[in-house]
Amino acid sequence: MDFLFRSRQQVLDKVLEWGFLPFFKNGIDGFSIAEHTPEELWFEKDVEGPWEWKGPIIGEWQCAYGKFFAGKAGFVSLEWLPDFINWRRFARPLTVLGGDAQHILTVLRQNETLLSHELKKASGYSLSRRRWKGAEQDKERVEKTGAECDSLLNALEMSTYVCIADFEYKYTRAGERYGWGVARYCTPEAMYGDGIVHCERMPEESRQRIANHLQALFPQATARQIEKMI
Repeated sequence: MDFLFRSRQQVLDKVLEWGFLPFFKNGIDGFSIAEHTPEELWFEKDVEGPWEWKGPIIGEWQCAYGKFFAGKAGFVSLEWLPDFINWRRFARPLTVLGGDAQHILTVLRQNETLLSHELKKASGYSLSRRRWKGAEQDKERVEKTGAECDSLLNALEMSTYVCIADFEYKYTRAGERYGWGVARYCTPEAMYGDGIVHCERMPEESRQRIANHLQALFPQATARQIEKMI
């Protein structure tokens, strides 16, 4: 796999070819954007690279982006997203994520899409709020932090209930962009339509289909390495 990404179109083409493309290096050699992007495209001023490519790639509406792979970010093509959702939501049901995660998802669904700081504020993070515990609805006043919200969002992304719709930036008065992009969250259903969660296969069939696909792409990978990514 001797190739280099020098443009966002090349990254998108590889996502569509492979179906899955993690952003960062992982247990499967060669299975990441990081391993195939020249160093000079990462942090050079006035040169766009992987950090800047993410939003425009999402904007092509051909793949989903989020922390899907072992808690780290990556892309999944819309061709493979129904199978991916089918398996992940079965393996990581919303009921086991806890009431706080469900609360965040409810807030996001009510608003359809929110920037990260908007979602935290609307969900009561970094502010005191009432948390409902269990079926008995035992009220408890608690202080929740933004870091705790980030952790719960990570879990929701890994379970494919949440994805990232875009990254938004701040601009100087001269119109120059600065700082890191702020993630805008939504659900796959809001982003790509309710049909994206429909899959006629059983969850285990989807898992096996993905495993067979990745094994064919990376024959050197062990079953354990592939299972970790799935």
